[in-house]
Amino acid sequence: MRDVNAVLDEAGLTNDHVHSYVLMWAAHTGAERVEVVSAADDARLIQEALASGELLPAGEGRYYSRSYFKDTARAEERTIVATSDPRDKGVYNNWRPSAEMKPLLRDLMASASAGKTMYVIPYLMSPPGSPLERFAAGVQLTDNINVVLQMIRMARVGVEYINDLGNDFVRAVHVTGDLENLGQGTPEDKRYFVTVADERTILHFGSSYGGNALLGKIAHGLRQGSYDGWRNGFLVEQFMLLGITDKQTGKKYNICGGFPSASGKTNLAMTLAPDALESRYYVEFYGDDIAWLWVGQDGKLYGMNPEFGVFGVAKDTNEKTNPTAIDSIIPGTGAIFTNVAYNEKTQEVWWEGRTDERPADLDGWLDWKGERIADRAPENADDPWAHPNSRFTTTLANVPNVASDFEDPAGVEIHGIIFGGRTRDREPLIRAIKDVAEGVYDGLTLGAEATAAADGLEGVLRYDPMSLRPFMSYPEAAYAAHWLDVIGRATTKPIFAHVNWFQRGEDGRFLWPGYRENLRPLVWLMQLLNGEAKGEETPVGIVPAKDELLLEGLDEQTLADLDAVLSIDVARWRQEIGFRETHLAQFDGLPEAIWEAHQRVALALTNV
Repeated sequence: MRDVNAVLDEAGLTNDHVHSYVLMWAAHTGAERVEVVSAADDARLIQEALASGELLPAGEGRYYSRSYFKDTARAEERTIVATSDPRDKGVYNNWRPSAEMKPLLRDLMASASAGKTMYVIPYLMSPPGSPLERFAAGVQLTDNINVVLQMIRMARVGVEYINDLGNDFVRAVHVTGDLENLGQGTPEDKRYFVTVADERTILHFGSSYGGNALLGKIAHGLRQGSYDGWRNGFLVEQFMLLGITDKQTGKKYNICGGFPSASGKTNLAMTLAPDALESRYYVEFYGDDIAWLWVGQDGKLYGMNPEFGVFGVAKDTNEKTNPTAIDSIIPGTGAIFTNVAYNEKTQEVWWEGRTDERPADLDGWLDWKGERIADRAPENADDPWAHPNSRFTTTLANVPNVASDFEDPAGVEIHGIIFGGRTRDREPLIRAIKDVAEGVYDGLTLGAEATAAADGLEGVLRYDPMSLRPFMSYPEAAYAAHWLDVIGRATTKPIFAHVNWFQRGEDGRFLWPGYRENLRPLVWLMQLLNGEAKGEETPVGIVPAKDELLLEGLDEQTLADLDAVLSIDVARWRQEIGFRETHLAQFDGLPEAIWEAHQRVALALTNV
């Protein structure tokens, strides 16, 4: 190997602490060579990946990658938060002692990159100059070129972001491992994805899939970030963030919010105004997955998307469900598709929900495993072509309605915080909450319908506090207290709300059209905040009066269903209160303010 210090010096990397970190891990993992990368290296690295077959062309300026068939999603049971303090253990964070995990990961990584290049990725998970910049910088080491290319799309990459930080950066080490011999899903599973939160160190072994390997994104952007936020007075959440401008008044409102999986978060984040309202309202995209929130010196709550790109689920993404996403991955955008179907002759890509029907001509089509679809046995003919968790990666700059100020280090003022789960009943289209403790309580009891009706769980939600359950890094009671503290410090407070696009009628059909029409209840929420609407009080919040919603352009069936989508099923809610109490009782030391909010809602339901 060339002298590592010389390589780092040639790349303009002058931070001595980074030098020491790279030297240690290059020697330990046995990497054959070291290369420092920046965003400017993207075109060259793309060509190297195409030449090696690690990427395939997917038309002009787009690329296709395929991960190992047992390495296609985050592995929550293998994902661990480690610290030196047992008091950091929570219900969901899968806590382990750092004294146990660090030696284990070091042993697994020893010589595991032999013969490979160790890529050094200096990155920043915030706009430069942000008030939270010092918590956003990191250096990822990886032995996988596809990870490098994805990180260039998902973070700001370059030595300029870490040279002046001294020792204050996240150390993020990713070693792919021998994917075919890791025992995925067996008692001998060797994969570990560990965030040593109190040392700001991330150690991931045994995957090349995005959620496990792009360490700036989830491991830093959510797990490490939320731990740092807990210790330093800001919030880090799995939230979307959008802006709504009223062209008539010139006012702009920014709304962020959490949604469990399959509850419409990305489609909402990238939404456009419905045709009937687009002459008055303009929607801007800030982010679809992560928001960092803090109170500014002026007492207002601010937020930003720390990411530089979108790592979106491909399934069911099309011109109707998310036209913005489709426009962000057109030819020439540099988008990377992972584990979708691929045509080796035409270089087309396809996934379930991309079109109503699968391509009729099977010539050249390979499924997500690389197997020829035309050769499938008849009994396998209906198997998915793309993996359900297949992805596309593109930069924010490719999103047509990305906010003009998405790079503003000051962030944007947050006017509303919403939570939304997928439920067929109980939750109305929107219910607003003005009390902070009740808003935090609602977020802590956020959930989506359980899929296990056959197990007697019908009507029980799978609770996902603030949608952070898979990424929680510290105890839930402390998390609730931290939320109360941060929002409590804001002198100009946002309004909370719960939304639900998924109510169904007795015949099973959706009662609300969703997608772009979801802007209507959000506009009402901002009108309520401004005193332009009053709504109707219910035991669980304020719902719109029908004549307060912007109804222009809705079809007759939707108008006929409005009474149902704005109603509260009191009997169902009384049942839900019992489920919530059981859920919250798991969290020792939950703030009294949360229990008081719970009791207020329960009493209000009793008195109806």
